[in-house]
Amino acid sequence: MIGHRDLTMEDYAGILKRRFRLILIATVVVLAVAMGLTFVLPPRYESQTLILIEQQTVPENYVKPVVDQDLGQRLASMKEQILSRSRIEPIVNKYNLFAGGTNTMDDRVELTRKAIKITQIHSDQARGTGGMPGFFVAFDAQDARTAQQVCGDITSLFVSENLSARQQSAEGTTGFLKEQLDDAKRKLDEQDAKYAEFQRKYIGILPGQEATNSNTLQALTSQLDAATQAINRLQQDETFVQAMIAEQSHDLPGTEAATVVTDDERQKELRTLVEEKQALQALYTPSHPDVVAINHRIADLQAEIDHPAPAAPAPQTPAPKANRPDPPQLQQLKAQLRAIQASISDAKQSQTRISQAIRTYQAKVEASPMVDEEYKQVTRDHDTALGFYNSLLAKMNESSMATALEHRQQGEQFRVMDAPNLPDEPTFPNRLLFAGGGLAGGLFLGLLITVILEYRDTSLRNERDIWAFTKLPTLAIISHIPGLPKPAKSHHHSRWKIFSRADKPVESALG
Repeated sequence: MIGHRDLTMEDYAGILKRRFRLILIATVVVLAVAMGLTFVLPPRYESQTLILIEQQTVPENYVKPVVDQDLGQRLASMKEQILSRSRIEPIVNKYNLFAGGTNTMDDRVELTRKAIKITQIHSDQARGTGGMPGFFVAFDAQDARTAQQVCGDITSLFVSENLSARQQSAEGTTGFLKEQLDDAKRKLDEQDAKYAEFQRKYIGILPGQEATNSNTLQALTSQLDAATQAINRLQQDETFVQAMIAEQSHDLPGTEAATVVTDDERQKELRTLVEEKQALQALYTPSHPDVVAINHRIADLQAEIDHPAPAAPAPQTPAPKANRPDPPQLQQLKAQLRAIQASISDAKQSQTRISQAIRTYQAKVEASPMVDEEYKQVTRDHDTALGFYNSLLAKMNESSMATALEHRQQGEQFRVMDAPNLPDEPTFPNRLLFAGGGLAGGLFLGLLITVILEYRDTSLRNERDIWAFTKLPTLAIISHIPGLPKPAKSHHHSRWKIFSRADKPVESALG
């Protein structure tokens, strides 16, 4: 009466009592079929091993590893390489995997790939391995020994591929850095040549020498002042000695007073004063006392040259005797005059040298700003090239050490914790799992058939069923009468319509 009215627990108990045998039979049949499949289906054995990743033996503070890619990405990359046809096909041929039937080589390679399982260790699993990262490698086959051997080959491929990949990565990094370092060194050599040429070109006026040049210029100016004053004193001494000689010569008997200073000497002295004036004007302003004094001297001397004094009449005295020696005092004065004139000549030469040096250092001081600007550009390019070269050199050294570490196999390594196991029992089919599935499936099938049959059944078994059909109250209940003939079955319904719902007359249901 499912679908006609709401059922109670009593109705459910009645249905279970009527259909218990059906449910039991369906459950037993499906369970038997499931258990039979465990003996029919070909078994599959799975061999598994654990690979842990050991960190490099040298601390990373001393040698930084060249490979710092995430483990998941590295596993994905290695898995793609190992599961390539060039790696899988030799294993398929070696162990004759998935042979027979209509499987082509492509099919066998694809089935082998599906049989390989790579599982990364999660954080909760890593606690059991000392916190070390790693992954599981598993392979299932129809033969336990074959599964173990193939799993061992796949594990070896992972270990060798990791070692080869790390070495290639280290060598590639080192090679790339070496090429960049050579290029950086070439550029640094060019900048060194430019810097050396700059130093040769502007030697003495390089940045940082401004103070030295200024101090030297001040010292030379002081020396020029001292030389000019010394020349003035020497010239005064020369004038005094010349006067003394003239006086001594005038007092000599038998001699005539001769003019001590000639026109040629005046012209020579005028040229000397003009040179001194030019040297002083290079250092001082026209109002400087030394410049003003030398201008007066030049003007007086020029006036003497332009308007010479009239010569005195020659006295009527006999000529002195030839080759008459001078008195010792006069000879001493003449020697002193020659010494003074030699000192004046040396002082003037020194004055000229100092003036030239002053002009040279003045040019250096004036050129300092321009040289400083060019120096900044040259040193900036040189410092940039040097910094880039030093950076590449440090990276090159680190990469070389990391490469040597990989070659000595002291870097990060894959360590196989246990050899691939030889499975004792097949992982497929799992008889316990099949039994549970068959039991659940049979029970579900029995309940499903029961629901269908109860839904199709329209028999009236109690007063609630009568009320559901007639909406009339029940006056009396007639108990079962043995021997009462049963109503004839209708033949116009097909036996195949067991899931169709037929409405029977209430009278036949009551009979």
